[in-house]
Amino acid sequence: MTKRRNFSDQFKAAVALEALRGDKIVQEIAAKRQLHPTQVSTWKRQAIEGMAGVFSDKVKKAENKDGEIKELHAKIGQLAVENDFLSQGLKR
Repeated sequence: MTKRRNFSDQFKAAVALEALRGDKIVQEIAAKRQLHPTQVSTWKRQAIEGMAGVFSDKVKKAENKDGEIKELHAKIGQLAVENDFLSQGLKR
């Protein structure tokens, strides 16, 4: 039994971009990259569907949330240290 191949995101993007250009037909791209034509078509369709997300504010909001999450984790850590310090002071 053969092992399933995993492809990087960069490889998928390169294949999808090549398919979107339209210089070669899907079968030629698939033969060149040793893929099944259905896989090339699937990646092309996914690229087209996800293209609207590039221009949306969702990406910017997600980046802002990541920064906010880091700040909140830092605050939680600070409060945990303060609670430990204060609880040790009460035990004395």
